[in-house]
Amino acid sequence: MNMDKLYDHLAHEKQAQELWAKEGVYAFTPGSAKEVYSIDTPPPTVSGTLHIGHVFSYTHADVIARYKRMKGFNVFYPMGFDDNGLPTERFVEKKNGTKAHLMKRSEFIDMCLRETHDVEKLFEVLWQRIGLSLDWSKTYSTISPRVRRISQYSFLELYKKGLVYRTEEPALYCTTCRTSVAQAELDSVQVNSTFNNIAFTTEAGEKLVIATTRPELLAACVAVFYHPDDDRYKHLDGTFAITPLYEKPVKLIPDATVDPAKGTGLVMCCTFGDQTDIQWYKTHKLPFVHIVGFDGKWTAVSGPLAGMTVHEARKTILLLLKEADALLDQKAITHAVSTHERCKQEIEYLVLHQWFINILDHKETFLALADKIVWKPEHMKARYRDWVQNLGWNWGISRQRFFGIPFPVWHCQDCSQVLLADPKSLPIDPQEQAFPGGACTACSSTNIEPDTDVMDTWNTSSLTPQINVNWPDASPDGLTMPMSMRPQAHDIIRTWTFDTIVKSYYHNGDIPWKTIVMSGHVLAGKEKISKSKENSKMTPEGLLAEYPADVIRYWSASGRLGADTAFSENQLKIGQRLITKLWNAFRFIAEHLAHSTRQGSLRVVGIDKQPFAPMEVPQAVSPAGDRIEGSEWRTPNPTDQLNQWILHALSGTYSSYQKHFDDYEYHSALEAAEKFFWQDFCDNYLELIKDRLFNPGNYTPALIDETKQTLYECGFGLLQLFAPFLPHITETLYQAFCKEYEQAVSVHITTFDNKRFAYRYDKATAAIAAVLNVVASVRKLKSEKQLSLKTELASLVICSTDQTVLNALKVHTTLLCGITKAQGIDFQMAASSSANATAGQAVEQGQIEGQEGALVARVGI
Repeated sequence: MNMDKLYDHLAHEKQAQELWAKEGVYAFTPGSAKEVYSIDTPPPTVSGTLHIGHVFSYTHADVIARYKRMKGFNVFYPMGFDDNGLPTERFVEKKNGTKAHLMKRSEFIDMCLRETHDVEKLFEVLWQRIGLSLDWSKTYSTISPRVRRISQYSFLELYKKGLVYRTEEPALYCTTCRTSVAQAELDSVQVNSTFNNIAFTTEAGEKLVIATTRPELLAACVAVFYHPDDDRYKHLDGTFAITPLYEKPVKLIPDATVDPAKGTGLVMCCTFGDQTDIQWYKTHKLPFVHIVGFDGKWTAVSGPLAGMTVHEARKTILLLLKEADALLDQKAITHAVSTHERCKQEIEYLVLHQWFINILDHKETFLALADKIVWKPEHMKARYRDWVQNLGWNWGISRQRFFGIPFPVWHCQDCSQVLLADPKSLPIDPQEQAFPGGACTACSSTNIEPDTDVMDTWNTSSLTPQINVNWPDASPDGLTMPMSMRPQAHDIIRTWTFDTIVKSYYHNGDIPWKTIVMSGHVLAGKEKISKSKENSKMTPEGLLAEYPADVIRYWSASGRLGADTAFSENQLKIGQRLITKLWNAFRFIAEHLAHSTRQGSLRVVGIDKQPFAPMEVPQAVSPAGDRIEGSEWRTPNPTDQLNQWILHALSGTYSSYQKHFDDYEYHSALEAAEKFFWQDFCDNYLELIKDRLFNPGNYTPALIDETKQTLYECGFGLLQLFAPFLPHITETLYQAFCKEYEQAVSVHITTFDNKRFAYRYDKATAAIAAVLNVVASVRKLKSEKQLSLKTELASLVICSTDQTVLNALKVHTTLLCGITKAQGIDFQMAASSSANATAGQAVEQGQIEGQEGALVARVGI
């Protein structure tokens, strides 16, 4: 058979991908009798190029999808694109050198639509090159009309259930991105700062010292708090403190939440420096001073700080306080601040109208729902529980941006009535369409304004299960919730996992999926590779230019479930060796199966690179030596213990491999397949059968035929084991060796047949273990003597204290002579008495005596 000496991955990958597309290998089949396995695929954010971390995690989901398909499931495996909201806006702004607020809204939205369409096509090409087994006909976009309708319908339903409300109150706000953000979008970062002791005075002239890290908020100070049991300040109850520089009187108020041991025990409350300020503002009904503008600049109420940014204002106020002798002391500290995960800038708290989803009243329910889901790995559930238990805010879903899904509401300016869109009119943009009827349904006013905010992108991404099943309408694919699996990275448990569970419970009364599988990150040094950080030197396209796609997939699948993994070129090289070894092993198989007297044709990619050109290969034969016409290859029924042993080992691997995969431990499944391939099949079986294949005259024709059948059976089994991880090369080899006999159009829709691979030969396994022991000993002796493994031995002496072992080995004399290159073998009982202990030890350790051409090896078993 003509098989190229080297595996041309570029040609073969292209051919395999074309085959999959032409034959619809990965298409979901509605109405099939097969059990459905549905995957809630993460829709990647359309905000630039993909990085190798994406390849890493999406490969994990793909190997599971491929395995489930080969287990006989009807796999629903879609792709989505998360192409609305802040990340996409920032990408478009950066690429086009503009800012959304400087353009007409409609023009900026058109720009976003064009850019996202182009990026999505690039994503699709990359995923196909990597070999993701997606059904591309099930692709969705979170900005598409269908998804906008689902998202807006969700909002209307939650509003009618009383789970959504709008209020004007302090909200987390990013002045860099110019939008409010949710608690889940914050990172806690340790920063260097100073504790500044500032001198206030009482109306009576008493000096008060207040320690603060945010002196720039001094103009917005509305109260000073102390603990009610703090004897130092009890006498100040009901009096006022005077702020330095601004000379503003603010009330001194006792509150039990103040820590008397922190700083001086006095705390100024400003609007707003942190969540504690907000709590005091609400509890004590304090006035609001708007000091930070939505552009991040200090407002006119700050006097000399007006127009400055936070860091400019802080530097300036400290200088002014120092000049006024009001800055008493400074102490360097490191403390945690909240930053926006997107732009890494510190968060402010501003007052504005916001839509919120009520989650705080249902925390216990969300905790209970987690127990109905299978978490892989299990410890990831603890992260979810910690997040839910520590929630302090309801879910803010308003964003002051442009490219997103609008809220389907208008507001009456006279009576504040919220006017909802008709669900039948969705999707709708209130800024582009007037309220139907033109008059308020409550007061008949025509003074109506549209809601100008858009929804948080997580508000839509949290509906991916509903999007997949086409909620609230019936699914054309017959899909229902909960879906089978959600694959995702562990860092978005607090956002995507939690938000999806919230929406699923509120809309469907149940969990969104049965199982959630967490992947880790690829690390660049000590931090994860990220698009926003631009900290990856290697791109997916760069890797594909250097390595086969299957090698990159091998590296990805080598990462343990839920564990972060450093990018490793060494692991890529190991994957490359595996690909090369697999190709060479099948070249060996092809060479020797082609010696069969019964010839047929099988489609394989040859030197000419024509897709699956016919070439001569052996036809399948039954144990009786007959061609099996119009049927599958019949499984071997070996009588030879070596063939029995390898089939027994294959069956054991087949079983453990599936147990690992069924527990989502794809890494362990890959290890099991590799161990069988490298150790049992290549290092031992292929080496042991070489003599019978190169010198068939020394063996019976029946044994040669049986060995070839066993070779085919092992080859097919190996292709199935490696198929989820190495889809391209296994497809190429399947088309060459197995398609005619297995009859499935692709290896990826063959099924794991546990009845077929149920070989059990315990006696043969024990016997061949002894053979391998002898072979290993001889190889070791030759290596120690710096002799080639092909060096002939005049005689091989095998000693054992167990006659049963010797009898078992005698059956394999021909086999042992062939592999050890011994002209003859002498089986001897070893002495066991203490008098002969020294001699026995020498035999046990092994030795080679004599000159080349008359070498005698002695081994003990």
